[in-house]
Amino acid sequence: MSRNTRINALLLLVVVALAVLPLALGLGDGKKEPFAGSDAEAETAITEIEPDYEPWFSPLYEPPSGEIESALFAVQAALGAGVLAYYFGLRRGRRQGEQRARALADAPGAAHRTVPDDGADGSGRAEATAPADGAPGGAGESARGRA
Repeated sequence: MSRNTRINALLLLVVVALAVLPLALGLGDGKKEPFAGSDAEAETAITEIEPDYEPWFSPLYEPPSGEIESALFAVQAALGAGVLAYYFGLRRGRRQGEQRARALADAPGAAHRTVPDDGADGSGRAEATAPADGAPGGAGESARGRA
């Protein structure tokens, strides 16, 4: 098992433990709303400390029920995770593309290289490229490459 696989398995185990342990240990027992959000906990604590507290502003939109509020929060979290995943995937793809281009440019001398096709069969296709020194042309240059 590689080092990255072990680290990923350990992180997954920690996440599962963080989700399951509070339920298994009964950490929410004895409370009216055992797993209420931090906003509700803060509001309760503030009203206990200062009963005359007046909020500075009110929400722009108050969902009609807690279920709708939870659904909107889940959609917001999913969109945020999607944007982050897209960004990091894009960065990784660019980095891998730069590494492949650098490896092709550094390869000793061949003007024609086999580039792996991204198809499911994994076969390669011959692609005419400029020589490694950047000079245009080459014996196998295609008409598309001359344009």
